[in-house]
Amino acid sequence: MSDAPRPFSRATLFVLFSACCFGSISTFVTLAITSGARLVDVLAWRYAGAALLLAAASGGAAIRAPGRRAWAMVVLLGGGQAAIAFVSLSALRYIPVATLTFLFYTYPAWVAAIAAVRRTEPLTTRRTAALVLSLTGIAVMVGTPGSGGLHPIGVLLALSSALLYAVYIPLIDRLGRGIPPSVTSTYAAGGAGIVLIVVALAQGGLAVRFAPLGWFAVFMLAVVCTVLAFLAFLRGLSEIGPVRTAIISTVEPFWTALLGNVVLGQSLGPRTLAGGVLIAAAVIVLQLGHRASAAPIEASA
Repeated sequence: MSDAPRPFSRATLFVLFSACCFGSISTFVTLAITSGARLVDVLAWRYAGAALLLAAASGGAAIRAPGRRAWAMVVLLGGGQAAIAFVSLSALRYIPVATLTFLFYTYPAWVAAIAAVRRTEPLTTRRTAALVLSLTGIAVMVGTPGSGGLHPIGVLLALSSALLYAVYIPLIDRLGRGIPPSVTSTYAAGGAGIVLIVVALAQGGLAVRFAPLGWFAVFMLAVVCTVLAFLAFLRGLSEIGPVRTAIISTVEPFWTALLGNVVLGQSLGPRTLAGGVLIAAAVIVLQLGHRASAAPIEASA
């Protein structure tokens, strides 16, 4: 049956699409900030609006989710989203964006290491090769951190956010099993929205007076970077697992660079293009590996 490899191909496309959606966050946040909005207000409205849209998309299923599971998703998934954003953004006070990007995108290595230690997913030769390609692509794209002048607190915060995200991916996979992606996404976005609204209120109130560009950015953040991103990410994650999902998701910074070039006019140099080629090669290695392993199944069928 020649259709055997299709589920992985479909799941790969879901993860790639979600990576592009997540990779658009910094561009839309930049547009919102330049219009005069505060970061905490932008993020609070993003998650609050996304939670309402996701609840509507679930068709009421979110309300019928098991009570204990629902609270776990609100606290762990929502709190995790807020914590990752807070920790990573805090690192920017000490280290430049390029260094933060490089350190944060070590999270696929953390995901693979955790899965190997827990023996939930084997670290095969092909996955290791794909992981090396993707991390090399990130290093080529943003440049490896210099040997001197890096603030240890900034490095610690950046690596902590990567480790938090590495733990978050299998956590959302486990808590979301047997539940539609729209339900899991509703509770994750809702929990993050609650946390960020509380933070905004503590900092003087939740702002509602944005320029039209600011509200457009918030709309895109809620719909594209949260609703569509979460649904596609969880759909792909449920089919290919945390390790492959993490490796494929390293296309995010490449997409961010492309979008920044088009929307914000930021330069797109040869290093960015070379890094993107290496990341694409990592995705291809994973895809070819699945097709090779699926071939005997097809022949036996």
